[in-house]
Amino acid sequence: MNIRKLGTIVAAVALSVGAVACNNDKITDLNVDPNNPTTAPAAPVFTYGVRVATARWLGSGYDKRGTEWVAQHLAEWQYPQEDQYARLQGVDTQGSFDGPYTAELENLGKVAESGLESGQVGIYAPALVMQTWAYDYLTDTFGDVPYSAALKGDSGVAGALSPAYDAQKDIYTGFFATLDKVRTDLANDTSSQDLGSADPIYGGDKAKWAMFANSLLARLAMRIVNVDPATAGAELTKAFSDPAGTIATVADEPTLNWPGDGVYDNGWADDFKTRDDHRMSQTFMKILIDRADPRMPIFAQPTQANPAVYAGMPNGLDNATAGNYGQTASKLGLIFYDVTRPSVLMTAAEMNFIKAEAAERSLGGLTPAQAKGFYNAGIEASMAQWGVGAGAAVAYENSPLVAYAGGVAGEKQIAIQKYIALYGDGGQAWFEWRRTCQPNTLVAGPAAIVDFVPRRYEYSTNEFSRNGASVNAAIAAMGGDTFDTRMYWDKNPTAAPTYVDANSCEGVRP
Repeated sequence: MNIRKLGTIVAAVALSVGAVACNNDKITDLNVDPNNPTTAPAAPVFTYGVRVATARWLGSGYDKRGTEWVAQHLAEWQYPQEDQYARLQGVDTQGSFDGPYTAELENLGKVAESGLESGQVGIYAPALVMQTWAYDYLTDTFGDVPYSAALKGDSGVAGALSPAYDAQKDIYTGFFATLDKVRTDLANDTSSQDLGSADPIYGGDKAKWAMFANSLLARLAMRIVNVDPATAGAELTKAFSDPAGTIATVADEPTLNWPGDGVYDNGWADDFKTRDDHRMSQTFMKILIDRADPRMPIFAQPTQANPAVYAGMPNGLDNATAGNYGQTASKLGLIFYDVTRPSVLMTAAEMNFIKAEAAERSLGGLTPAQAKGFYNAGIEASMAQWGVGAGAAVAYENSPLVAYAGGVAGEKQIAIQKYIALYGDGGQAWFEWRRTCQPNTLVAGPAAIVDFVPRRYEYSTNEFSRNGASVNAAIAAMGGDTFDTRMYWDKNPTAAPTYVDANSCEGVRP
């Protein structure tokens, strides 16, 4: 897919679609110029929506400058305010909260709407999968958000410009219903119609989109297992038993390839062109070093102070202390400076670890006897993703701290290995830490503005002036708009077999 060729077109399309979405009076219906249409083909709008969604949630803002620090994959040595959680407050969260509604969610919604109206499964199914993928980051970052009433600004319906917030439990119910429709409709679709080259993920391969839908369903089902194990188990069974399968190998992974042409570059690498303020987190590096992880030379570089040493730095330091780590903590691996490095929306490693946990917990039709096989498959898939040879992968999975132990100890190993494999996807790593309490070594830094690791971002301050009644109702329903407000699936942490204690499961500063 040549993203660059469509760049100018889709940017213009996005602006026109966004303008219509915000126009509650449908002014554009009054005088329609046939030479300047306000609608656009679904294909380029889909391309745009996918690109923007991927760049947002796996790029240099939300991920590399936010959740990678909260998850403690990375640390900050030059601008530690961000590593102190100061930028997770409402005055700085507009990009993560407001941005998706006016960009990817709106555009993917228009594609889905167009496909549904014309009965074209190959159009609406990928759009609904991508929209659900993006909504997951949004709700699991903030909690209750506009969902069922969102994106209807051009509908003419009263209140469309001030949508109510849905309870997160209801949002998840909506996710499951949407993915069920996608899976069913793709299974029954006999047409040859698809997005073709306008699909930068799978090139219009509907079978692969069904596989991604099943895998996303499994991710979301496991997310709610501590609060609703019955529903989680039922949805996992659907995902695992579907003939379309789930992501099993690197070849199955939904991947966006960046041209690296200076316009459409990998977000992390693009940021590194002018910055050198990130270092590896001590929390993450200790896990890698303790296990002699063969991915370490790929994930990180030796320190500048000693090229024989890999090391991390603590998170959440004050300016003076953080400044001491520029030479003594590892930079990110050289691969992360490659502007063409692909963005992977969900990995085979994660999917296999989901199955390993489901097996250990006897969910989804799997049994504990299958857990070790999926666990090892997850390790091997992650190694393959990062270019580590099969021999090194097998040696690693048989090493003392890694060899599968089974039971609760095994579940902790699954969670740790998933945390490692999610490097580069800070949002999902943070969500999983909140669900599993693993690794239990995450703690708020000494200069962090709170003495615990945040469990959510604060709502964007824009919402209080634009949609005040709705956001205040959501805050009342959730119990607050603070870093320690627990959202729906995070309210029963002791139900996790991997729960340790309140302090370690909240990342409380010692």
